[in-house]
Amino acid sequence: MQEDKIQQIKNTFDVAWQTYEDVEFMFARDLQELLGYSEWRNFSFVIDKARIACKNSGNEVKDHFVDVNKMVTIGSQGQREIDDVILTRYACYLIAQNGDPRKEPIAFAMNYFAVQTRKLEVLQERINEFERVQARERLTILEKYLSSLIYDRGVDNDGFGRIRSKGDKALFGGYTTKDMKNKLQVPTGRPLADFLPTITIKAKDFALEITNFNIQEKDLQGENDITTEHVKNNLAVRKVLNERGIKPESLPPAEDVKKVQRRLESETKKLPKFSGSLPNMDTIAKESEEE
Repeated sequence: MQEDKIQQIKNTFDVAWQTYEDVEFMFARDLQELLGYSEWRNFSFVIDKARIACKNSGNEVKDHFVDVNKMVTIGSQGQREIDDVILTRYACYLIAQNGDPRKEPIAFAMNYFAVQTRKLEVLQERINEFERVQARERLTILEKYLSSLIYDRGVDNDGFGRIRSKGDKALFGGYTTKDMKNKLQVPTGRPLADFLPTITIKAKDFALEITNFNIQEKDLQGENDITTEHVKNNLAVRKVLNERGIKPESLPPAEDVKKVQRRLESETKKLPKFSGSLPNMDTIAKESEEE
């Protein structure tokens, strides 16, 4: 996600915060709009899932979710009462966790609520790390799918390894998987992709996505035909990267993705305590109506 886009979305989230007795909170109706949910009924189901997740994590639901009713103006004259929920930062994070991270506001929110500061540079760094972890997880899923797909087409596990290796050789300009592991000093027994930068992981992902699609679309059979297809797709992706001045074999290694993932998970574990507990909130809804 580009920095200017992060800044733009961040501004809309920042103005939704309110404070009561030194505890930051957000109304669920405001969060609903920020996350792009059009129906309160659908969004309330997501809130219910977040309450369950809060309980399962060993935290008190009432400390992070408080149901309230408030009056809203309808038309030019009347008012009506609506349901709402007061949410801590931790509650907001759990709600975002139940969304689709492929949607930009959801992916942003999952990281925005997890960091313990509103500094743009901290948020930018976390989003970059989050996107790398997500890309790596997606690549694993696609590789498993390829393995299962080609098994029914006469290719065993050894054949799968050869197909993947020849794809790497095409993507990395003649460097084999082993060559790249040596070049990036990947520890023995660890996958190359765990130490690749995000752009290279996504390049492998794109080539693999095309391979999986064409295996079915063209009904490819056997190791030779599937290898030819996979090599061709990796060469095509390499060409696009080269045209943009990117040589994947020349990029420096990235931090171990498992270490990054552990760091992200560690930060979120601290979130309930950082968010604080909601005090007696009986007057908040009424005070917000008067503002």
